[in-house]
This record gives sequence, structure tokens and C-alpha cells, in this order.
Amino acid sequence: MADGFLEKHHEEYEARKEAWLRKKKHLPKINKKLERPVDEAL
Repeated sequence: MADGFLEKHHEEYEARKEAWLRKKKHLPKINKKLERPVDEAL
């Protein structure tokens, strides 16, 4: 019983992971560049 339970949950996990990775690849990349404040003391 435990083997079937674990296999089923592992297959569901792999399916969710694959769908997440597919969705992640299609999203546009957001390049966040941090702008440092100009230090007037220097």
C-alpha cells in the first residue's frame, strides 16, 4: 500500500514540477538593476 501511495504522489509532484518549469520558461525575464544612490560626500 505504501509503495503505491509514494509512487502516485511522486508522479503528481513530477507533473506539477514540469508544468511549473514550462510556465517559468515562457515568462519574460525581468532584469532588475539596482541603482546606487550618488554619495555626495565622496
